[in-house]
Amino acid sequence: MAKASGPALDGPIPADFVHRKSGAHYRIYTEDGKVWLSFERPNDPAVRSRRQLLYYIGSGRRGRSYLFAMDGFLFESPVNWYTGRNVWDAAPGFGDAREIPLNLPAFTGCLHCHVSGMQPPIQGTQNRYPKPPFTQDGVGCERCHGPGAAHAKGGAIVNPAKLDPARRDEVCMQCHLEGKAAVEQPGRHLYEYQPGEMLSDYVHYFVFADQKRNLGAISQVEALSQSVCKKKTGDAMSCTTCHDPHSEPSAAERVSYYRQKCLACHGDQFGSRHHREQPDCASCHMPASLSTDVAHTDVTDHRILRRPPVALQPVQLSNFRPDPPRLVRFPDSLKSDQDARDLALAWDSLVNRGITAAPPQLESLFRAAIKKSPDDPALLSAIGYSAQKRGQADLAREFYGKALAVDPTLIEASANLAAIEAGRGHLREAVRLWDDAFQRAPDQSSIGMNIARAYCEAGQVDRARDYVLRVLEFNPDLTEAKKLFQSLNGPSPQCH
Repeated sequence: MAKASGPALDGPIPADFVHRKSGAHYRIYTEDGKVWLSFERPNDPAVRSRRQLLYYIGSGRRGRSYLFAMDGFLFESPVNWYTGRNVWDAAPGFGDAREIPLNLPAFTGCLHCHVSGMQPPIQGTQNRYPKPPFTQDGVGCERCHGPGAAHAKGGAIVNPAKLDPARRDEVCMQCHLEGKAAVEQPGRHLYEYQPGEMLSDYVHYFVFADQKRNLGAISQVEALSQSVCKKKTGDAMSCTTCHDPHSEPSAAERVSYYRQKCLACHGDQFGSRHHREQPDCASCHMPASLSTDVAHTDVTDHRILRRPPVALQPVQLSNFRPDPPRLVRFPDSLKSDQDARDLALAWDSLVNRGITAAPPQLESLFRAAIKKSPDDPALLSAIGYSAQKRGQADLAREFYGKALAVDPTLIEASANLAAIEAGRGHLREAVRLWDDAFQRAPDQSSIGMNIARAYCEAGQVDRARDYVLRVLEFNPDLTEAKKLFQSLNGPSPQCH
């Protein structure tokens, strides 16, 4: 954990490869005491540049990525090193990308679990951090033990082992549980959580019920909850039953170390007669398999299965219709505390990410939630977007207006409301909303392109060109931006 992040110069891994799907050529190299990412698209001189890499993210055990800055905005590298397969490839989720994704914001949810002393983004932005964005490399003591100022003067510090089971487990859960959706509580952020507090006061996690075979890269806590070991021992078992957060066994000691953890419960007598020829318990009961959400990455199966899983054979059932997924709070003990707001926002998040279709009860959840929380900006914005997708522009406009009245910094609400205003012919108001959002999120290319087209349609070609150039600063391989820029520079400028 101490090596989870740091200056790029402390962890450079050279790269020189062509991403097959996009045809983009990437290099990572050190020059003049700096680490650089260069990128180019063959036969396209407009897409040939480099970014200085400032920090590395990832200890290298599973992989490594890097961060760079543009105008104070912090971004993730478009490529990652995947240790398990010993390869460079596109960042997770962008393996099939046909364009170079240089506008991947470094969100707080990612930084929180890799750095210490993270400074929150500047208000109204998603990824414009103060300098430096974090004050300590890696995951430090305070991540698990809380603020240490008083302890440095001889005072007490949080000892997770002495917390009640729920608070103890949440110390690990803050970084080792992703779930299918994570809904921050009103006015709270995950990065504000301190050990000893209730994590559920800051964020609520949701998972699909009855989905037992889906092992994501950050699913350890969820998987452990499904194990017979955990179910039978209950609160007596935690992550630290098997893992020492302060040390890790060497490669030579690993098998015997974890075998003793198993035998501490199952007993030496059981171990002497249960496959004595195979001392590596984990190889059968916790085998590694490919992650379902991060390419080239193996995940240890923390379900601790009694028998190794067998690959399922495809079955042809013409009339088979799978049951719709059911979303529940995690941990299970908190399901009774589940409310309409969080469940609605969780479903909405999954729908907008393309993971599932909207369930029939979503609109009723929205209605129940807004009745209880009429001034919740996240909820107001989500309802507005849902209405906009259904073509209910008047209703969407109403909810976006309410959301922005509570929180004028909402980027998506501003951009979506601008689209509605533009559709009504209110271009001046649309450009005002778009421009405000684009200043705070210049990596959101669609906003900049909307402004450029609006100015172009109004005959202000120079201003349109300026916005396209701004888009290309952050997203230089965006095909529609390159085409529009070429058109705007032609003898008869076209707006599309």
